[in-house]
Amino acid sequence: MSLAIDLEVKNEVLCIRLQGELDHHTAESLRQSASKAIEEHDIRHIILNLEQLSFMDSSGLGVILGRYKQIKQKHGEMVVCAISPSVKRLFEMSGLFKIIRLESSEEFALQRLGVA
Repeated sequence: MSLAIDLEVKNEVLCIRLQGELDHHTAESLRQSASKAIEEHDIRHIILNLEQLSFMDSSGLGVILGRYKQIKQKHGEMVVCAISPSVKRLFEMSGLFKIIRLESSEEFALQRLGVA
């Protein structure tokens, strides 16, 4: 299976919606498109909607951590929303929830960042 990446810019927030599998085959594509959007649109915050993400491995975690660091340099914040149980377990085991906030929906995440 592949990965579908949907990027939407709302003010200074980049909404990244992922569908499919985020693994070593698809991670580079996400890294390139997200980094490009962050630079081109002067993005300060990221909302990661993982509702349709069926699988993620350590390569995916690496890409997410890299974008988190990119956003942190701009004093921004990353919010994950609508996460599946298996991907949530991966986030918990890796400790990512210590630095990335979890919201139940994209709408709540936007409100949390003051954009909605």
